[in-house]
Amino acid sequence: MTSRLDYANASPDGYKAFGGVYVYLQKCGLPKTLIDLVYLRVSQINGCAYCIDMHSRDLVKSGLTVDKLVLVPVWHEAGAVFSGRERAALAWAETVTRVSETGVPDEDYAAAAAEFSDKELADLTYAIGLMNAFNRLGISFRATPAATAAAGRV
Repeated sequence: MTSRLDYANASPDGYKAFGGVYVYLQKCGLPKTLIDLVYLRVSQINGCAYCIDMHSRDLVKSGLTVDKLVLVPVWHEAGAVFSGRERAALAWAETVTRVSETGVPDEDYAAAAAEFSDKELADLTYAIGLMNAFNRLGISFRATPAATAAAGRV
């Protein structure tokens, strides 16, 4: 896969604006691991190799076990591997990411709202929206995953 455009260099102010949301989310009060799990799941749904690679690495660096990492795509079948809040966040990430299919039903909102405060749910939704935007940039401009670059296949 050949990279099409380095969007961060082509539009540094736009990239900086997205970066501002990313920085906010790092200090919003939600656990970093929870946000990274959501980033990973959204990226898996969208098929963004660059982001899947990056967020998998981030989660492993933060201490997430490989056992848990490999079950993210099938979290709903993983039982107690994921906490109630993690399951609620992953379910919310899925329904919001697939908004054109799901319409984000009231029962999905109620399930998420039962686990998260209003602020937390808003912040979680900002994280989902941000990752959906970054996925679209990564896929559209063929961002090269670190694993691909390391293997010399750029």
